[in-house]
Amino acid sequence: MTAEVTTLGNGLRIVSDHMASVETVSVGAWVDAGTRDEHPDINGISHLLEHMAFKGTRRRSAYGIAAEIEAVGGHLNAYTSREQTAYYAKVLKEDAGLAIDLIGDILQHSTMEAEELDRERAVIIQEIHQAHDTPDDIVFDHFQETAYPDQAMGRPVLGSADLVRRIERAVLLDYMAAHYSAPRMVVAAAGKIDHDELVRMVEDTFTELPEHREPDREGADYRGGFHVVERDLEQVHVVLGTEGISYMDDGFYAASVFSTLFGGGMLSRLFQEIREKRGLVYAIYSFLSCYTDGGLIGIYAGTGRSEAKDLVPLIVDEIKKAQDAIDVDEIDRARSQLKASILMSLESTSSRCEQLARQISLFGRPIPANETVGKIDAVDENAISAIAERLFDGPTTQVAVGPAGGLERIAAI
Repeated sequence: MTAEVTTLGNGLRIVSDHMASVETVSVGAWVDAGTRDEHPDINGISHLLEHMAFKGTRRRSAYGIAAEIEAVGGHLNAYTSREQTAYYAKVLKEDAGLAIDLIGDILQHSTMEAEELDRERAVIIQEIHQAHDTPDDIVFDHFQETAYPDQAMGRPVLGSADLVRRIERAVLLDYMAAHYSAPRMVVAAAGKIDHDELVRMVEDTFTELPEHREPDREGADYRGGFHVVERDLEQVHVVLGTEGISYMDDGFYAASVFSTLFGGGMLSRLFQEIREKRGLVYAIYSFLSCYTDGGLIGIYAGTGRSEAKDLVPLIVDEIKKAQDAIDVDEIDRARSQLKASILMSLESTSSRCEQLARQISLFGRPIPANETVGKIDAVDENAISAIAERLFDGPTTQVAVGPAGGLERIAAI
């Protein structure tokens, strides 16, 4: 597969990958605007805007949007993250034009009617309440806020119920006008689609994007800390981590391999030692969250009330062991897991489309799969040892939700 890229005169980037063996197309618009672009009094607006974009345009009602995409058997969806908001569709190849027209319409002509806004506020507040009722979900919001206190990077993607209730239509429209300009947007497609035809359709459709304004995104300032939310639950949900690295960091691939071998599967160190050998948890895994200018590495575990006091010291012991020695077989296995995941994802038009959009947004070019595989293969024992020492050198972030009275605080590893 060979990706093609075109940049329009207004700065809108278009990337596509033709996949001759499929009969479908995935297409979407990725906007470089998310939770970290929000001021404190409008936290949650990116996510609210993502919802409201589907609630009617000058040409289509909310029902009409759903009816048109479902009439051709397609899917239209969106998501909000800390640095991006994405709007995407998957359709049969002959319906690519409809998908592009729908996405262009909701991103340029959404009306944000007051009645729809009131209704969608209520829906999102239910979503916020549902997240708070899911401790293994909400613990990650507490982890993010504790790692990045008093700044946009630490605030929840959903916002709070009180803030969502107060965001008015004019504020939504102003936010969209400030952040949804052409230079901050990537239109990506993968599947049975011709690049030149895609460019023509996008040029014809994306004609009313707002004038570009320079973003005022604040930098990520990791601090860390300790936070416990006592709740009457059967389990304690714990996340322990430290400052990570950005996507642009030279150690990104080594960190990815390390996180995989440390807590990325059933043969990982954490799973084998803490679940299989000791039976202290049902679920335990490590994760790497990378951003444009920083990141986090962490370990999640769910454990019983009586087991909580033993859990964190054991995790710390495993981190120290990993800093001292990593077996070559572990590295080989982790590399294979990562490569398989990447190469398997290339068979999906949706995954390939999203990969392309992220690569253009972050690096300004598509990254060939063989280049990524080569960088993973180049990760050796020295690289793993160096990144393991580097990742856990600094103040920790430790949070828990549940009956966590016996939890030991670990200020540093």
